Amino acid sequence: MVFLVALAAFAVLVTVLAGADMISTSFVKLLGKTLCLALAAVAMDVVWGYTGILSLGHMAFFGLGGYAIGMWLMWARTEAIVASNLAASALPPTPGELREGIGGQIFGVVGSSDIPLIWSFAHSLPLQLAMVVLVPGLLALVFGWLAFRSRVTGVYLSILTQAMTLALSLYLFQNDTGLRGNNGLSGLQNIPGFPAASQAQISIAFFWASALALALGYLLFAWVVSGRMGSVLRAVRDDEARVRFLGYHVESFKLFAFTLTAVVTGIAGALYYPQAGIINPGEVAPIASIYLAVWVAIGGRGRLYGAAIGAIAVSLVSNWFTSGGAPDLDLGVYEIRWTEWWLVLLGVSFVLVTLLAPKGLGGLVDLWTQRRRGPARRAAYGPDTGAKRPEEGAE
Repeated sequence: MVFLVALAAFAVLVTVLAGADMISTSFVKLLGKTLCLALAAVAMDVVWGYTGILSLGHMAFFGLGGYAIGMWLMWARTEAIVASNLAASALPPTPGELREGIGGQIFGVVGSSDIPLIWSFAHSLPLQLAMVVLVPGLLALVFGWLAFRSRVTGVYLSILTQAMTLALSLYLFQNDTGLRGNNGLSGLQNIPGFPAASQAQISIAFFWASALALALGYLLFAWVVSGRMGSVLRAVRDDEARVRFLGYHVESFKLFAFTLTAVVTGIAGALYYPQAGIINPGEVAPIASIYLAVWVAIGGRGRLYGAAIGAIAVSLVSNWFTSGGAPDLDLGVYEIRWTEWWLVLLGVSFVLVTLLAPKGLGGLVDLWTQRRRGPARRAAYGPDTGAKRPEEGAE
């Protein structure tokens, strides 16, 4: 509840500052994208921190959600441009001419004007929104079913998820995939149907959409991990063999967590890339999923708010270092340029947090909460008032 209240207050504050021109449109977009990354981190925490599946492929689902909405954005914008150009002709354009013009505009960069089959639904926003959910969900369902039924666990499962991401990335790099290869999809920041809306208005709308998605995703996952389902997921994480011995179908629980988090991550990607303006195959490279795991580890694995805090903190700090905000450090014999050294700093931070503070930034929140509550009473081991106290049990 505290996290949601803080998120609402943050959204209102950003809106007020943006309305007063105290923060730029680009910064509002940065904050909106950061909230999308926080939602992906919360999903990652459920599958890793609570279920024990170190997925190094969840950013592939993030990218697929972005490609799904990007196809509609690019189609609708191109259709408006082509229709406007053809309107000046003596005869009204036929549907075939309009379609041919759209194909030439979108795929001319890869030397083609044919519209691939996967663009069959690109003209329809409802169908492409369905693809945002279905494509990542089906990929996760099929991959998870094959992997979990074979009882692949631990580092081998992590390698498989990374291999899946690498294969998808290499596939998208090809020009004949129908997604413009290395060029990706661009111009996504222009929202069709709102020609009079400025980028400042669009950025605020997407910022609020991102904040709402993060709040709803947080509530969903908090509900999933709080009840019996959460207890079973944590048990699977701690001792999968014992849970299976107790009669639970472990594979079903793991498949549920993997698929649900993939769908939510895809939704986060669908909100992220219209704010970024472009998506290309590099966005689904394996390194992106490794970054996601690092954010969760730094924030605190096994704490939903910790994962969100980690993603927000690292994303903003990363932007500060890589955009030239951090002044270079001149050591006399060598000058440290943070745009080049940021990844080294991030790696060192990950190692230090793993070794010295496994609870991450979320542990600081726990410490502050415990101090506010004061020293906890020593609880009995059992419900009976005569049960042993902790100090007695130590004897």
